[in-house]
Amino acid sequence: MKITHFATEHFFAKYEFTTPYQLCNSDCETMPVEELLKMAGIPLEEMGKISLGYTESLGNPDLRASIADCYANISPEEVIFLGSPIEGIYLAARAALNPGDEVVVLTPAYDALVKMFEHVAGADKVHKWRFKAGTDRWELDFDELESLITPRTKMVVVNFPHNPTGFLPSREQLDQLVNTVNKHDLVLFYDEMYFGLVHEGTPSIPSVAELSPHSVALSGLSKTYGLPGLRSGWLVVQDKALRDEIINWKFYTSICPAAPTEFLTSAALKVREQLRQRSLTLVEANLKLADAFFARWPQMFTWRRPAAGSTALVEMKVPSVEAFAEKMAREAGVLIQPATTLGWDDHSFRMGLGRKGFKLALEKFEEFLASF
Repeated sequence: MKITHFATEHFFAKYEFTTPYQLCNSDCETMPVEELLKMAGIPLEEMGKISLGYTESLGNPDLRASIADCYANISPEEVIFLGSPIEGIYLAARAALNPGDEVVVLTPAYDALVKMFEHVAGADKVHKWRFKAGTDRWELDFDELESLITPRTKMVVVNFPHNPTGFLPSREQLDQLVNTVNKHDLVLFYDEMYFGLVHEGTPSIPSVAELSPHSVALSGLSKTYGLPGLRSGWLVVQDKALRDEIINWKFYTSICPAAPTEFLTSAALKVREQLRQRSLTLVEANLKLADAFFARWPQMFTWRRPAAGSTALVEMKVPSVEAFAEKMAREAGVLIQPATTLGWDDHSFRMGLGRKGFKLALEKFEEFLASF
């Protein structure tokens, strides 16, 4: 059975390593292994002592305990350490859904959060809960969510802080979402890979894992912590029956985590607050540059400033962002990601705010615009 074209990853496979000035990356600035271990106070030589045998399927018990400590009232037994974060999406879809079940997915979204559920449930069984574009921010319509839920609905899929809009619900909105899911006896799949990247002036919210026993919370080190090369991720699942089903599916996918990933994840968790602050400082600085840039181009763009995360969804007044992006990548070496790759319209693009090269890339973008 074939699966739908993965637009985002095909886009990055084509452009990411050949286009020098990038404004579309969803992660934050990374670092070498040596720097991470030095930050954590671990000699680099310890890396050479790692056994490359099989590891425990659910993850090293001490590592799972360290992950559980990141949450309130979560036990290590409720943590499943993954082969990669994206594996968690597939496992949740396979474990939770039966033939005929329906899913509601918040869009726009990273392809896997839509397409994997379409692959498992069927495209006609996945209904899209779409963001509303306000004047200066993105908005959720809970009446629309209610209208999409049917007696056959089994799961609601969201990600907050949101990629690509940068939206973060208020605590009241998060409670409303949890209450809606509980009222209809649904599973809430909640991707929180950007957890903790909350911008100045935005109130923080707790992890959904702490609020709902019906949730499957996905997290990891790729985005907020700037370590995507580790492929480090985990699920927090309180429901034992669902957790057991996920574990059974995991035996078919990755079997067990990679030992070097476990070692480096343990190191990163020792300094997770330093890593988060490192990323947040860079995102906040880049946001100020973006604010000034869009203030200079009010006739070309609609800028809805993100409240959290390391991405923004920007409207652009050109006939086709896809065509513009391809031309700019080819002629100027500047890369933006058309929102069509995220299931949205051809008049928007995703901007990434987490890299050190943002300032120079933005300058190159402006040079191209001036000559366009």
